[in-house]
Amino acid sequence: MDTLFGVPVAALIGQVLIGLINGSFYSLMSLGLAIIFGLLHVVNFAHGVQYMLGALVAWVLLDTWGINYWWALLIAPVVVGLSGLAIERFFLRHLYHLDHVYALLLTVGMGILIEGLVKFKFGIGGQPYPNPMSGGVDLSVTFVPWYRLWVIGVALVVSLGTWYFIDRTKLGAYLRAANENPNLVRTFGVNVPRMLMLTYAFAVALAGFSGVMAAPIYQVSPYMGSNLIIVVFAVVVIGGMGSILGSILTGFGLGVIEGLTKVFYPEGASVVIFVVMILMLAVRPSGLFGRQP
Repeated sequence: MDTLFGVPVAALIGQVLIGLINGSFYSLMSLGLAIIFGLLHVVNFAHGVQYMLGALVAWVLLDTWGINYWWALLIAPVVVGLSGLAIERFFLRHLYHLDHVYALLLTVGMGILIEGLVKFKFGIGGQPYPNPMSGGVDLSVTFVPWYRLWVIGVALVVSLGTWYFIDRTKLGAYLRAANENPNLVRTFGVNVPRMLMLTYAFAVALAGFSGVMAAPIYQVSPYMGSNLIIVVFAVVVIGGMGSILGSILTGFGLGVIEGLTKVFYPEGASVVIFVVMILMLAVRPSGLFGRQP
């Protein structure tokens, strides 16, 4: 069968693959946002810039010191995570007792400032990053590069591993309890401010990790984060604000929906996620996996 629903099978498989790749980044990025919002009650608008910083650090490591992708995959998330640790320690921590809008405005300002500094230093043009994995697998109807499969597989492992850690381990229980009743958690000898600081740094490091994986697929550009973050926020809203599992499943699912829309109705591919978000807000404002008020 060369066609399905009047569409070439090769085109369908290709768009599902592209959807899964985009969904990998939607999932990882929305996962970090869900962790920050669910545990710290902060809407982190700097998340897109932190994703861009991961890709930029990987490019600088390669261009300046010749450090390859595999080392960058370890180093860049640590660098970005340390920057997040500093942001939480010196800025966000002083706003937790205030209305959430103050932290939101802080992260908006941080994102604009960091993006501006990157444009000043490196310019606005995109920089290519070499593919670290050559070859692929021939499925007879389409050719799938190994690196694309690597991205999908790693995104699944990291996303589900993070969900398991937060929802199924003792330390994850402490994190959730610190969100609900920090005074009670302190009685167990837990340093709650340090735990929250490390939580923010970990979520930011996830964004940096995503940026490194995105570098060989998309150009490394100051705008790569701002182009993605609005879509990721829509994914978070659909999955349910603060829902970690919701972010993972919705990220991959919406990536596939977006990919298939490019086959059946190309004109609507750029807005289909936002249409789903509007319908979700009208029918179930808490999202697919969010808690009902």
